[in-house]
Parts: sequence; structure tokens; C-alpha cells
Amino acid sequence: MLDVRKLRLLRELAHRGTIVAVAEALSYTPSAVSQQLTALERETGVPLLERTGRRVQLTPAALGLVEHTESILAILQKAAAELASTALTGTLRIGVFPTAVQTILTPAIVALSTEHPGLDLMVAELDPASVPDALREESLDVALVQEYDYVPVVSEPGLQTEPLLEETLHLAALTAGPLTAWRDSPWIAGTPGTLCHAMTVRACEATGFVPRIRHHADDFGAVLALMAAGQGVAFVPDLGAVAAPATVVLTPLPIRRRTHLAYRRGTGDHPAISAARLALQRAADQMPNGLA
Repeated sequence: MLDVRKLRLLRELAHRGTIVAVAEALSYTPSAVSQQLTALERETGVPLLERTGRRVQLTPAALGLVEHTESILAILQKAAAELASTALTGTLRIGVFPTAVQTILTPAIVALSTEHPGLDLMVAELDPASVPDALREESLDVALVQEYDYVPVVSEPGLQTEPLLEETLHLAALTAGPLTAWRDSPWIAGTPGTLCHAMTVRACEATGFVPRIRHHADDFGAVLALMAAGQGVAFVPDLGAVAAPATVVLTPLPIRRRTHLAYRRGTGDHPAISAARLALQRAADQMPNGLA
């Protein structure tokens, strides 16, 4: 009988790429991870890892085993959800991106706290690009993820998503003008590696130029403050433009940002996660016209 804990380590190695990264994510030592994977190889009777110096690669047999592992973990999550008490208690960990904290998260957790006082709510603010790993390592239970027209969502094995909100993207500048008018201007974008940064680069490239990014900021309040001070232009979604300075001109673009709810496969019907999904969806549905 294969050990689910060892299978999970193999799954994490497939996603994270190195034994060190797996160890850091799951609070193991690298040697402990290596030992467990070696033991899994003995249990299966087939090579799972190809070692080249300090690096390892998964064999075709290992990749097939990872696919089965995703299904096994989803079944176990579903079984746990079915066994969970209908009285909502315990910890519920929710991950959100910054612009959703005030507009979507706050009314949702107020409703959850009122309707289910036995829930211990914990909120983590993080970039949507970090959400899949956080859900897989179970440091989050439900979270918000995003995609832009130019940065589509990547299907993540072991995770399930559902639509929550769609927004218009705006060009934020001190004067109105088409996107091409800002090809030689300085730009303000998110930190490299974030979806916002990738969207800025790809949207400009699709228009025929590479943006000259002068400043990096992940909070749209900071982006708008820099922009209002004449430090560049930027793309800002509806949620980020709620408190735009009066001097900022927002030009709607035919580009959309879509937000989805994400959770581990098999957990959607867990009473606590089901309640969170409902509260977050209600909060999104109550957004002003033009935001939902």
C-alpha cells in the first residue's frame, strides 16, 4: 500500500521543481524529503527520480503517479468534507489580493462571523500567483485568483475554480489619450513575477511597444499616488480605481480582469468552505454597477 504522505511529497516535487523548495514549503529538512522519496521508490519498485548532480527529474512513471495522486487527494478531501459537522467550527483560512480586502473580503467576513460565530477566520493577503502553492500546501483553504485577457489562468492540477467577478481595465494618466500615445512615457507596474506586471508588459507589446517601467508597486493606491505625482502611467482595474485622485483620468480599455474563487478539489462542499464561497459571492454581487 502506497503512503499518501510520500505521494504528496512527490506531487509537491512535480510542482516546485527542487527538493529544497518542497522541504521549505512543508517544513521538512531536505534530507527527510529525499529519504521519503527514496522509500517511495522502494515501495513502488520502479525508478521515480533521475538524479543529475544535485538536481532531480521525475521519470515518466513518477509523472503518472503524480496524476493519480491528485485524484487520490481530491477523493480524500471530499471524504473529509462529507464527514464534517454541519455546525461550522474550526479554522478557515482565506487568501485575497490587496484590492479585494476592503471591497469583497470585509463584507464577506462580517457575514461569516455573524452567521457562523464558531468559525475562526484567518486572512492572508498575497499575490494571486502565490495562491496555487498556498492551497496545495494547505496554508489556505479558499482564495481569490485572477486572470487578465493577456495573462490567462493556467489550469492547476488538484485545484478547482469558479467565476466571481469581472472588471474593466483602465489606462490611468493625467490626460486622456489612446494607449499608443504613451509608448514613450514611463510606466508604473507591479513587481516582476506578478500577474499585474505580466499584464502591463503583454498589453503594451500587443499594441506595438515595450513599456519603459520606471516604478514597481503592487498596491494600486501607491500606483495612483505615483501617477498623480507625474511619475508615469499605469493600468488600473475597477477595484483599484475606486479611490482614484481627482486629477487622474481613467480611460476604459477593452481589457478585462477576471477573479475566480479557488480551493482544493474535493473540498467545495465542506460546510466551512461552502459558507465562504457563498459569502464571497454575495459580496461580489453587491458591488456597484460596472464592477460585477
